Parts: sequence; structure tokens; C-alpha cells
Amino acid sequence: MLLPLLAFAQTPTVKTGRKPLGMANEGGEKLWGLWMMGQSLCDGSESLPIVTSVDTGWGNWSFARGVRTWIGGSHSADPEGRDASQFELAPLKAAVNGGLGETMANGLADHLKSTLIEPSDVKNEAPHFLVAYAGQGGRMIDELSLVDQSTDARTPAVKKGGGGYYRTSLDDARRATQQAKAQGKTFAIAALVWMQGEANGGPTGGINPSRWDAELPRPKGQEWYRDRLIAYRKQWSRDLLEITGQKEIPLFTYQTLGPAGEGQVMAADADPNIYMVGPHYMVPSAVNGRREGNYGAAIHLSADGERWYGEQVAKVAHRVLEKGEAWQPLRPRKAVIDAARTSVLVTFMVPRPPLVLDESFLPLQQQVEASGGYSSLDGFQLRNEKGGTPTIKAVEVEPPNRLRIRLVSALPAGAGYSLTYGSPRAGQIGAISAVRSGPVMAKQSTTELLIPGDIRSKLKLLMDEGAFYVANTLGGEKYAQTVIRHVGEENGSTVLRFEERELRNHVPFAVGQALMVMRPFQYGNLHDSDPEPALYAFADPGYGRRAGQKYPLWNWSILYSGFPVSDK
Repeated sequence: MLLPLLAFAQTPTVKTGRKPLGMANEGGEKLWGLWMMGQSLCDGSESLPIVTSVDTGWGNWSFARGVRTWIGGSHSADPEGRDASQFELAPLKAAVNGGLGETMANGLADHLKSTLIEPSDVKNEAPHFLVAYAGQGGRMIDELSLVDQSTDARTPAVKKGGGGYYRTSLDDARRATQQAKAQGKTFAIAALVWMQGEANGGPTGGINPSRWDAELPRPKGQEWYRDRLIAYRKQWSRDLLEITGQKEIPLFTYQTLGPAGEGQVMAADADPNIYMVGPHYMVPSAVNGRREGNYGAAIHLSADGERWYGEQVAKVAHRVLEKGEAWQPLRPRKAVIDAARTSVLVTFMVPRPPLVLDESFLPLQQQVEASGGYSSLDGFQLRNEKGGTPTIKAVEVEPPNRLRIRLVSALPAGAGYSLTYGSPRAGQIGAISAVRSGPVMAKQSTTELLIPGDIRSKLKLLMDEGAFYVANTLGGEKYAQTVIRHVGEENGSTVLRFEERELRNHVPFAVGQALMVMRPFQYGNLHDSDPEPALYAFADPGYGRRAGQKYPLWNWSILYSGFPVSDK
């Protein structure tokens, strides 16, 4: 839940624009691939129930085998042995495979196509995209690479596998080339999409290069991941080019939570063919998902979250591949203390100005101090070199690309300061007045916490999103945390209900404890003003209150910590 924040290591480089691919001008003579690789967020782990269960009519494809082309026990280590009939082209849609559900595929391919054509006869009109994914959840970068580390004898038994992920991706390209040739077309891969990094996160905030080597501390570990991701893209692109005969293939990555996320930003800064799309913290978590009476893990994405993020990737891919845009995500460029030392001024790289502090879509990120003011607000926290957190009074936008972080007291001179962005905390909500048994819901015992006053308006945005967390403010063995799935009102008090099986470490709440509320992901309230409309809308009415609303395609700020604040 409380994942390590990311160190901010370097100043972003300025990318140059690419020559447009001209995918809409091929006249149907080319089949375009979108090749995905990664772990659980890429394979749709617990992204259930699916929201794209039928052919969407956009004329995009998967193989008959499905978007997930690597299947354990089905020629996983020797993909060349897979039956040719499994590689006929089929309409692109989501499919359930045990605990795997929706992937980014439809959001990615359908949105990308929508940016290239007029919506007249979308099913038959070119271009057509083929999406394939050959990874597996929980895998490290060198388990998915040519190294095929999961087959190493040193791998713990629980993580050993047949390997073949990378090899499968290459064989998928050969199969796609054959399919295109049979239709009188050629095949080319438009983009590589990367969603991996959590598995390499170490227990103390560094990077684990393997399942047996020692953890590498920051920043050395992040530099290692940066270099491995760059090497992976170059190898993957080079090997695919030998099959397709095209030019260098760019890679689009998300920013994962955890220490590898900064390594991904660093890789995008160092390799002109890697593009950081941005964070995923704004999309709903799989804690809202449902499968056979269970919920998903907080770290995974709901089905709507998968499809939404696919559209985010497609938006950026279109601007890079077709518009030649030198894309950069929303991120800070510099931070300085003003002359009075009562504010920090932060200038940002903004994809589509102006900046927006949005407290109407996601709840206000805040941690209130007893003495007044905030230790973190809108996602921002200031830290001194000794670890102290100067108190924030307010965060204000100074259009188009600057924020002013006002402080309660002037900063002492001679001390070093840095800026952090990202926290799961959405504020305190009062103390527990009663703890009681709740009704049995879907065969599950529940407990209810009563909070004096009707605070449902304070919880509205959390409830709009779906399930959220509540925790007491104690530490150590008395720390209690759970998932709230029902909010009500009774005789002037707010009722928070949770299933007892979701009580963390079975530590109970008690009367008198102060409570704070949190989102499943670290987040902040800063995004740009990107006007691009989404193709799809929230489609799962089983959680939250957004069903029927289009996904917003704003660009949210990346997460970081340790961003230097200058006196000049």
C-alpha cells in the first residue's frame, strides 16, 4: 500500500520530433503491430469483470490465440511449435483467463485508430492494428528478456517457469508477417509498449536485479534499471527489425509505483526512442474488481483502468508517431525559493498548458498538521536535509506552467531543501465513536465504524471512484487499516462498513481512534489541460459512481521525491 516514493535523479533532456509514420496513408497495404511486454498490469491481472466483451467494430485484431500469446504449458518455452490455426486474425476484444481479464489492448488500438481516420466505416477502413502481449505477471525485467532468467537453476521454485516470454514475442512477429503476406500485405510494428518494474523493487526501496543477487540501493539500483530497460528496448527492436525489415521501433512506458518508476523516467531521458507516457495513479484500482467472491489487489488495475490507460498510451503514441511531437510527460523543470523565503516556485514542463490543481475529480491530497497547515497538500511535500517537513499553507497555480507553494513560516537560510510529489493520504475524518457488527454481505461478516457527523460530502470523490482505505493514526502493532466499500448515515453519524476479511493483519479498530482516509495509489492533484476526448467511458457499474462518464485524458504529473529546491 505505502510503496516507496521515487528519487528524482536528473534534468530531462529535450527530445527531437520523429518523422511521421503516415499509418493512415498506407491504403490498407500494411498491417500494423502494437507489441506489448510487461508483468501484471500489462496482462490484466485481476482486471475483472471485463468491459470489452464483444467486437468493438473498430476493425482491430488479436490472434485467435488471444492478446495474451504466452500461455503457461502451451508451448511456452518453444513458441515455434504453436499450431498455425491459433494465429488467424480475430476481432480484438477482452477475454477472461482465470484471474486475467481486461488488458490495455482495446483502449490502445481503438483510440489510436480513432485519431487517424474519419469515423465513417471504421471496421473496414485502414489502418488496422494487431495487438500481442507475451509476458506474465510478477516477472523481473531479465526474466522477460533474452536472458530468460526464470529458467535459471538459482530461481526459487515458486518463481521458476518455462520461460520463453521474449522468444514468444519474436515468434508472434513472424506469425504476424505470415498472416499479412497471406492477405497480400506487409507487416510492421508501430510501437512497443512496456509495463514492468514492480517485480524489481527491493524491500528497502532499492532495486533487485535478480531473485538471488543483493538489492542495489538508490540511486545505483535505479541507474541499473535505466540501463537494463534501454538495453532491452535496443535488443527487442533490433531482433524484431530482422523479422519485419523496418526501422527503429520506439517504446512507450508507464511510470510504475516503486523505485523502478524513476529508472523508467531516467531511461526515457537517456534513450531518444523511449517515451514516458506518465503515471497510472489516476485510474481505478483492481481493489474494485470482483471475481468469484473475491476482490483484486490494490496494486492492479480495474478493467476500466486498463482500457483507460490504453487510451492514454494511444494518445501519446499518436502524437509521437504521426505528429512528430517531442513528447515529455508533466514534470518539474526547476524549483526555487522566493526572495521572502515564504514560497517555493516550481516551473513545470506541461504537455498541454495551463496547469490545473484538480480537487473535483480526485480527492484533495492532504495531511493536516495539529499546529495548522499541511505537511503535504495536493501531493506536494517539502523536506529539509534533516528530514523535516516545513508546513505548507496553500498551493496555487500561476498560469500557464508554474506553481507557488506557500509556507506557514519563512524557510531558514543555509539549509538544503527538496520537493516530493505523491502520497496516498486524503485527510483525517474524525474519531471513532462506536464499533459494531454489521450485516452479513455476500456471505461475508462485516464491521461498521461510526464517525460523529455526516461527512459523506467529504468522502464523495473517494466514493465516486469506488473502494477506498481507512486507517487509524497509530503506528506499530496498533496500526489498523481496511477497505471501505459502503458509506451510510445514521442518526447524525457516518457509517463506514468493511468486510472483516479485509482487515489488515487482523488488527481491530477501537473507539476513540482518529481516522484518516487514503486512495489505493500514491497520487497528487496536478494535471494539465489536455482536451483530447476519450473513445470509451466507464462501463463497470459495480463500483463507484462514474459509469457512463468518458475517461478524462489529462496528463497527470509524474511522481518524484528528492527534487532539488534552489535558493536562486
